[in-house]
Amino acid sequence: MSELLLKSFELTRSKLVRNVETLNEANTDVQPVGFNNTIHWHVGHVLTVAEQVMFGFPKKSTSLPANYMELFATGTKPADWQGEVPSIQELAEQLKDQIKRIKGIPAESFSERLKTPFLGQETYGELANFAIFHEANHLGQIQAMNRVIETANTK
Repeated sequence: MSELLLKSFELTRSKLVRNVETLNEANTDVQPVGFNNTIHWHVGHVLTVAEQVMFGFPKKSTSLPANYMELFATGTKPADWQGEVPSIQELAEQLKDQIKRIKGIPAESFSERLKTPFLGQETYGELANFAIFHEANHLGQIQAMNRVIETANTK
């Protein structure tokens, strides 16, 4: 992976993982007023989307269970969850494993053009940059939600 992309991915992912590991687990399944999902969903969503973008999940990657698409894909919500749902700790471990796999992607891959542009991204590197942006956006949501939940718990 290009040096700059790798540093950005590592920075964002390490901040996300540290954040997740310090959460009060009881807060992760609370859906505060004004938010569409829970912290638990956001963590799984970041993991699932990064797997889709970086490894072609679910068709080209089997590193995550196939049911993650039903649990965490865009448009899903915890109210619809059925069956086995991974714990927040399990998702944190999978985030750590995933960044190791991302770091193993050959640098030359990032200059490859996509067959079809996706969200305005034309190369695999641009797609990786989108994944970093997406992750940072959801990290902000997680932090905001946690603050709202913590504040509500102290009243």
